[in-house]
Amino acid sequence: MSVAFTKEDSAETASESVLPDRPIPPGPNLVTASGLKALEQQVEVARAAYDAAQSIEDINERRRQSSVPLRDLRYFSERLRTAELIPAPTGTETVAFGARVTFSRDDGRVATYRIVGEDEADPKAGSISHASPIAQALMGKSVGDVATLGAQELEITAIA
Repeated sequence: MSVAFTKEDSAETASESVLPDRPIPPGPNLVTASGLKALEQQVEVARAAYDAAQSIEDINERRRQSSVPLRDLRYFSERLRTAELIPAPTGTETVAFGARVTFSRDDGRVATYRIVGEDEADPKAGSISHASPIAQALMGKSVGDVATLGAQELEITAIA
């Protein structure tokens, strides 16, 4: 039989199917209850996608289809393993992890964000990471306090 009709792994195909790990953010992996639940769901989704890819007969296609789910499974499993569940804040006196804070900027714009874990942060949806510069500037402040972020001043108008 001619080698033209056999399927052999090439070095190129193998290197295409091994993706580098997603970077793990430095520092503690703080999460809210909803963030912990989201991590658990992301592990399940990645595991299901990986399992589905393993049923592909062609080995090269199996490797290609399983590379992203396998990388995601490693990442989300590690994030779930290191997650530190932080209970919801009990008061609204100061800005804390899990709190929703409203502030006004120097230019008159008003913004409201919930301070959450890095994997659950979505600024467009109204949540920012506790490690973000804005969250770092606001943490520990109270209504009426002014936080400085670069050349801007942010006045806290509400905490929920």
